[in-house]
Amino acid sequence: MLASWYDRQGSAADVFQVGELPEPQPGPGEVRVRITVSGVNPGDTKKRRGWLGSSMAFPRVIPHSDGAGVIDAVGEGVDGTRVGRRVWVYGAQSYRAFGTAAQYTVVPEHLAVSLPDHLGDELGAALGIPGITAHRAVFGDGSVDGRTVLVQGVLGGVGSMAAQLARWGGATVIGTVTGGKDLDRVDSSVVSHAVALDEDDPAKAIRAHAPQGVHRIVEVALSDNADLDAEVVANDAVIAAYATRADRPQVPFWPLLFANVTLRLIGSDDFPVEAKRQAARDLTAAAAVGALTVDIGARYPLDEIAQAHDRVDVGGRGRVLVTIPQ
Repeated sequence: MLASWYDRQGSAADVFQVGELPEPQPGPGEVRVRITVSGVNPGDTKKRRGWLGSSMAFPRVIPHSDGAGVIDAVGEGVDGTRVGRRVWVYGAQSYRAFGTAAQYTVVPEHLAVSLPDHLGDELGAALGIPGITAHRAVFGDGSVDGRTVLVQGVLGGVGSMAAQLARWGGATVIGTVTGGKDLDRVDSSVVSHAVALDEDDPAKAIRAHAPQGVHRIVEVALSDNADLDAEVVANDAVIAAYATRADRPQVPFWPLLFANVTLRLIGSDDFPVEAKRQAARDLTAAAAVGALTVDIGARYPLDEIAQAHDRVDVGGRGRVLVTIPQ
């Protein structure tokens, strides 16, 4: 099969190889998926670069946890009628050596989620890590129906999906953007009120729309926003943080304590299995009824995977995908 891999960590241009590898075979409880589209996430580029001193977990890595395609073979114990079914894949390279940047990947069958016929492979390949992270941030502490959810960084990959899921779940959504120039990019059908963090008093602007405070905060930059979060939380609120700019963020302890705030730190690779499965079900259901869409920013062929990783590292609007030749 045609695949891309690396045998050592480093810059994308230095370590990526593209060529032929043996086709994997599914074992008991596994399915093999012929991949059409592979999704690239920041976590993929961090593993490749050795972020935070991480080393090679396996001698050879085919990257990317997210993807979409068609099941073409199943292992012992798996219903044979799954062969030929379109699926989206998550967790393919989570604690596993071989992900979706190849013509075939083999995963435990529950990691291959049925993809409704009217949804495209590009959407399926974009759901995994950001969607499951967003779902946990929004629903990890129960229903948000009738609640107010603040999504910090609402235009980001996780933030945009969190806003859509919260709205789908019955919440009023307030979203923040870095600067006022980005306000017109916010989808008003999802986000009831958008606030720019560079305005004079963003906390006051948020409180104007949530006088009693917000019940959940989906936080992309805890170290940057901790003081603002403390100013706008309701009593018994939850701050679900999935990223931070500083490795050791400082938080305003007493204001958060007096508000009885729960600080939930979320890392998608290690969510409980049932939480991931529920997220996968809900993501598919929301997408199926048009309540969840994903902005695709760039597409690259497999032989340009290094450029795809570089695009993710520099940031930019929309998800980055790699198309797999058939």
